[in-house]
Parts: sequence; structure tokens; C-alpha cells
Amino acid sequence: MSDPAISDPTARDHDRDSRAVVALFFDRLDHDLAAGGTPAPVRRAVVERIRAGYAELVAAPTELPDDAARSNLRYVAAVVAAHRVLREDHPADTLLDWLTSAFVEPLAGAVTAGTRAMLDAAPDPFAAMVAVARERESTDFGAEFRFAHPHDDDGRFHADVHRCGYHEHLTRLGEPGLTPVLCAFDTSWIRAIDPERHGFAFTRATTIGLGGTHCPFHFRRTGRAGERSDG
Repeated sequence: MSDPAISDPTARDHDRDSRAVVALFFDRLDHDLAAGGTPAPVRRAVVERIRAGYAELVAAPTELPDDAARSNLRYVAAVVAAHRVLREDHPADTLLDWLTSAFVEPLAGAVTAGTRAMLDAAPDPFAAMVAVARERESTDFGAEFRFAHPHDDDGRFHADVHRCGYHEHLTRLGEPGLTPVLCAFDTSWIRAIDPERHGFAFTRATTIGLGGTHCPFHFRRTGRAGERSDG
């Protein structure tokens, strides 16, 4: 996952930011319920049930290794609480899409714009993006995630996630099928990358949440205008 502060991850307050993301998610669910014609008293009751479920999950005794894990749990708890309440009256085949859009879209524009601005301003966009990726491995994810770097040189940076804290929390809560909601948050910064403009490409062919053995975050230089790609 990312956020508008992607250009300076060290300046982030992870506790504040995770609470803000959760608040935006709940606000979006309330907005969507209103747009769907749910009467205000019913809508308020539904959202309050979701908030109460979230608070219960966050407060439940759980061993958390670091501050990043507390933020990870907040994201997971919000999605699980919403799913448990909303599945009572909404079909499963549309609920996952709804939760995904409610979780991703409130910050999507800012994340995309912030990432693009950072890359556009960087003398070497590939190196700048790799630096952010390295920083986020420790500051945003922490001990609940495990990364491997099978390729790490001037032309390629592969950050393969072999342990996903989001997926582990969701599995513990009996909701592993909700992991793709968390995976989708990355699409906002991914779409900011323009290989022709920024001289590198990004691929993520699968994720643990989608059934992969790991999440392959792969960055590769493609060459700038007038230069040849390293292949």
C-alpha cells in the first residue's frame, strides 16, 4: 500500500495515516449506502455496527511486533468489520468490488498524482522509486512482512514478498478471501508509472492474496528516449 506522502515516506506518521485511511473508508461506505437509497436511520445503524466491529477487532489481544503492524491491523480490521456487516444484505459477487472501491478510491487520485510528481521531478526516476520501495519495506510494512531481492542492481529491482502481514491477519480472522482488497491499494501508485516518460517499467503478475506463492514487485529500466533498454 502507499499514500500521498510516497515522495517522503520518512516524514509520515503511520498511526495518524492509518486512522485517516480507515476514516475515509467508513465515510465512503456511508456515502455509497446513501447513494444506493438506504434510509438515513438504517445507514447510520449499519455504519455504527461496522465501526463497533472494527473497534472490537483492533482491541482484541494480539501480539504485534512493531508500529507498522498496528497500522496493518487497522486496515484489515476495517475491511473485515465492513464485510461481516454488509454481507448480511449484499451479494458476495458484488460486495468484494464494493469494498475494494471504497478502500482504494478515496485516496487514489492523490496517491497517483503524488507518485507521478515525485517521479517527474527525480533526475533518475528508477533510482527514486527503488529508494522509496526500500524505505517502505521497513517503515510501512515492518516485521510482519518478509522480502527477498533476487535481482538488485542498476537495471532491475525485484522485491518479492514471501510473507504478507495483511494476509496472515485475514487468515487468522477467517477472511483470507479479502486480501485482494488490500492488494488493490497499490494500483494507485502503479498507474503513475509511465515507462516512456520515466524510463522504467513495473510488473506485479500476482499476489499471495490472488493465490500466488509470493507477491513479485518487479521494477526494470527500459531506457530513456534515445537510449537502448538493457532488456
